[in-house]
Amino acid sequence: MKQLAVLFSIFSLAIPSNNFAQNYNQKQLAVTVYNNNLGVIKDVREINLKSGLSKIAITDVAKLIDPTSVHIKLDGAVIEQNYQFDLVSLDKILQKYVDKNISLVSESNELIEGKLLSSMSGQVVLERKEGGLLMIPNVNKYRFSVGSLPEGLITKPTLIWQVNSNRSGNQDVEISYQTQGMNWHAEYVAVLNKDDTKLDLNAWVSIDNKSGTTFKNAKLKLVAGDVNRVQDRNRIYKGGRQITALAADNAAPQFEEKSFFEYHIYNLQRLTNLAQNETKQISLFEAQNINANKKFFYRSVGYNTKGKVNVIVEFKNKKDENLGVPMPKGKVRVYKSDGESIEFVGEDLIDHTPQNETIKLKIGDAFDVLVEERQVEHKKITSRVYEQTFEIKVKNRKKKKVTVEVERYLGLNWEILNSSLEYKKKNAQTITFQVPVKADDETVLTFKVRYVN
Repeated sequence: MKQLAVLFSIFSLAIPSNNFAQNYNQKQLAVTVYNNNLGVIKDVREINLKSGLSKIAITDVAKLIDPTSVHIKLDGAVIEQNYQFDLVSLDKILQKYVDKNISLVSESNELIEGKLLSSMSGQVVLERKEGGLLMIPNVNKYRFSVGSLPEGLITKPTLIWQVNSNRSGNQDVEISYQTQGMNWHAEYVAVLNKDDTKLDLNAWVSIDNKSGTTFKNAKLKLVAGDVNRVQDRNRIYKGGRQITALAADNAAPQFEEKSFFEYHIYNLQRLTNLAQNETKQISLFEAQNINANKKFFYRSVGYNTKGKVNVIVEFKNKKDENLGVPMPKGKVRVYKSDGESIEFVGEDLIDHTPQNETIKLKIGDAFDVLVEERQVEHKKITSRVYEQTFEIKVKNRKKKKVTVEVERYLGLNWEILNSSLEYKKKNAQTITFQVPVKADDETVLTFKVRYVN
């Protein structure tokens, strides 16, 4: 049933809190966020427990919590754990009041009282107090009044434990659980120098919290790596998602990185707030004057065609290149000054990259460098042997010399009979050529391949 905050109101309805639900004194909160829709929460509360049997109820947990992951640690034993998530809504209240008396008020303030016989898909059937049936095909113009909150409905998702404490008095109770709706990713901004030989790199992390609750004064950790998880299609509770707000933190890099199992973990060196439906950005690191190499790359397809040449910017993630840090996967946006202002020139995604590895970014396609290729000969030598000759013409309409790396997949059982340029064997099935082209000129690469089936 459609819920309208203006047209619909539930009046004369007292919504009592759970009579044993408390927030308690939160002494410590730690949030660990992973790349794959997962957050792990560790919450330490100071709770006054009596010796023997008692109940603990906490309402400010994530709505997308995985109840099967909850663990509680205290001086005693946990007898039973429940997760209640049947939240108050107009639909659910009316369903609970079937065969009970309710009141309706129309737009003209007419009071209608009677027994609710049916409530489904925005339609209500009422047995009037004075007799007869009232059938309302659209309840959007009515307000409802009921006596009290039906049993079993709550205002917030609630974790409830029945525990047997070993002693009376205050004690620290540690609660941990997993929740969906939390992600983080890295974002990088690279700025090239005038001749594309150096770049400056700024790294940010963006943390998304759509778990259904706000985490205040939390110790934040981020885990970078591909953590294997078993996919559970039966989600216990599905929370609503709203428009994401943006909260940027412009402070200097504040994360401490360390190896953790087969991953890398980043510890924020201060407490922070992670509000519900918020994307928070925090600086990860900055690096300047990194050696960069811009190159032109073309992957040959082997038939008559015209192709575009990729523009690649690559750099080494090494300490002696002013970098040398584990780089979490994310998007790299590349900028360059046109003499007046910094302009965007392209972007690419990188995977998790350890130090001492080379990062290659496809920035875009070259405007002034073109390729035409064609097969000029196909000759059958025997039933098992044939030869093919290819021609690849690289055109450079720039005002300076360029070199284009041409990569060609050949498959198996091949032999280069002749070639106008030297080639390198990249692997058993692929070769590459370095094709130099003078300013506003053309270079034609020809090569003949023999195949044996």
